[in-house]
Amino acid sequence: MLNILRHIIQEVSSAQDFNEALNIMVKRIANALATEACSIFLLDRSHGEYVLVATQGLNPQAVGKARVPINKGLVGLVGEREEPINIDDATIHPRFFHVAEVKEEAYRAFLGTPIIYHRQVLGVLIVQQQAPRRYDEAEEAFLITLATQLAAIIAHADAIGALAKLLVSSKEKQHELVYSGVPGATGIGMGTGVVIYATLDLNLVPDHVPDDIEAEIKLLDSAFAAVREDLHLLSERLYPSLPPEERALFDVYQRILDSSDLGKEVADRIRAGNWAPGALREVIQSHIRHLESLDNEYMRERAEDIRDLGRRVLSYLQKNDRATPHYAERTILIGESLTPTDLAEVPEGCLAGIVSAKGSGNSHVAILARAMKVPTAMGVGEVPIHELQDKEIIVDGYYGQVYISPSQSLRDEFERLIQEEQKLDATLEEIRDLPAVTKDGQRIGLLVNTGLGADISISLAAGAEGVGLYRTEIPFLMRDRFPSGEEQRIIYRQLLASFAPKPVIIRTLDVGGDKPLPYFPIKEDNPFLGWRGIRITLDHPEIFLSQIRAMLRASEGLNNMRIMLPMITDVTEVDEALRLLRKAYTEVHDEGYNVELPQLGVMIEVPAAVYQARALAKRVDFLSVGSNDLTQYILAVDRNNPRVANLYDALHPAVLRALIQVVENGHQEGKHVSICGEMAGDPVAVLLLLAMGFDSLSMNASSVGRVKWIIRHFTKKKAAKLLHEVLSMENAVMIRCHMELALERANLGKLIRAGR
Repeated sequence: MLNILRHIIQEVSSAQDFNEALNIMVKRIANALATEACSIFLLDRSHGEYVLVATQGLNPQAVGKARVPINKGLVGLVGEREEPINIDDATIHPRFFHVAEVKEEAYRAFLGTPIIYHRQVLGVLIVQQQAPRRYDEAEEAFLITLATQLAAIIAHADAIGALAKLLVSSKEKQHELVYSGVPGATGIGMGTGVVIYATLDLNLVPDHVPDDIEAEIKLLDSAFAAVREDLHLLSERLYPSLPPEERALFDVYQRILDSSDLGKEVADRIRAGNWAPGALREVIQSHIRHLESLDNEYMRERAEDIRDLGRRVLSYLQKNDRATPHYAERTILIGESLTPTDLAEVPEGCLAGIVSAKGSGNSHVAILARAMKVPTAMGVGEVPIHELQDKEIIVDGYYGQVYISPSQSLRDEFERLIQEEQKLDATLEEIRDLPAVTKDGQRIGLLVNTGLGADISISLAAGAEGVGLYRTEIPFLMRDRFPSGEEQRIIYRQLLASFAPKPVIIRTLDVGGDKPLPYFPIKEDNPFLGWRGIRITLDHPEIFLSQIRAMLRASEGLNNMRIMLPMITDVTEVDEALRLLRKAYTEVHDEGYNVELPQLGVMIEVPAAVYQARALAKRVDFLSVGSNDLTQYILAVDRNNPRVANLYDALHPAVLRALIQVVENGHQEGKHVSICGEMAGDPVAVLLLLAMGFDSLSMNASSVGRVKWIIRHFTKKKAAKLLHEVLSMENAVMIRCHMELALERANLGKLIRAGR
């Protein structure tokens, strides 16, 4: 059975599309179990029905037409119970539901198992036989195992829109495709897709309709000829020194290239409407899938040969100016892993949105996008990049969602939301220079998180009272070497001078985890629990001292700088950092700089620091909660992992109680306690943070006005009452709903979406 299972999965994985994968599955299962019928019903949630999408044995004309209500029939019963149902005669079962077009009256034996992914029923997989019998335990276990494999395939199809296409009938309108990632920069962007792809990476080459088909074919022929010549020269140079098996590799390459089949396949794809690089990608990927699905190990290894040849041909196809993107008037920039340079190359005024398949809300691109106020979705891993060139796209930066080829009604809805945004921004501008004070006189400081020079003017324009977090790793990440002490001093000086006399909290270098330095590689199985933050800089005091000295020199005459230590887990780390700070201060003072010893604070980002908050507060001048990492570590959830993203919520009761403990411990020592991260700018969370007693909140510049508006429209007493109410609740969903309702009742509901 295990061998059969492996064969089925290999064959399904090599299928050209979702439909083919489903058809392969039902045929192979029927053969493997020697049963007369196998069928897949998938759940159409929008209509509350299970739809027959593939069958071997039932009426093939019923595929896509036969529908079973969610609460009817044995299919519905399997979905309700979320467990297999195995009966010897389905026709006499009280839940038997007759669907005329399926023509299953002849089948009596029935075994059905639910297809479940992430606790959600996606469909039902069934096998049937004419003669009454109960399928044995081995057959049942086999079907359950295949259902788990099928669940992942269906979930992937759902993410890329293939499932929606399959379920919708020809009479209904075609659904727009929706892909989900994580928010990178808030706002709504509407425009035309422009794909940026890495050279020599076939997987990322976009589809594109050619302007001149014959010209594309000539370029293809030229590229094939150039690769043949390259390989000929290589083989002549290396042939005498190569062993026989390596010589054979060159012979194989030449035979593949000399064969007219491969070139003809690519040319046919060009004639079908794709440019040469896209057609090459289609053909090479098809051959790779086929070879990798074979049992013969030697043939599977040939897939790498085909991949290498594809890259060589692609390199010649890219040696022309067609690789330079043609930017649209309203460009939605799309890429596997975009860089700040990619953003900078878009003509001024043309960048309307950003979609990155990789990356998090804290990556350089996301930070730069926030500075540029460009709506961005990050980590949209399932998005088919090569299909999005020239497509109409909407980027919802609030929720990290991307809509491809949206319907007119959806476009109208987002246009309305954009107009609401503009009106709201105009309203918030009126209170820009006013303090964040509640109706009963409680004031709270609103600061900004920043990491780029481009952020400074935006932060000042937002009415921020200072910088609550300056990420010093950004200048390090944007170079191919460690920045010198003088380079750092210039950066910090510009920042401090721009905000003076307002306070600026500069965090020492925080790399590792999801922020590796390209010139300081760190290879770890679990980087988030590894060598990162203060752990690196204390192990390399030369890096720490160089940075601290640059900060101190930059602060001369301004004295508005404070220093913050990241990823603190133990008081001994603070003691060592204090020793190094005093050492650097003495050295800088001896060099003739007239500077003050700055205040020192620590970030509370891990559970260990929560429980040692008071001991830490005794050693430093202030505490600052890093809400993103603290939530992640308390809940043991990678916030950038879409598989568990639904579990990540800073309003989880455990997180709220941890925050209360930090504030109480910090205040017991008379220290200022702040919070930075996404939670600080979330309108739903702001009132709870106010009630907890946080002295200041630090957020993205775009959130300052909205948060200030909420604070100025509530009382501290009302916020305290809400906090008391939610602390009796047992999950984040209840708490979030309760807080959203409170904002709605206060006529502040429009700020809920705007702050996400």
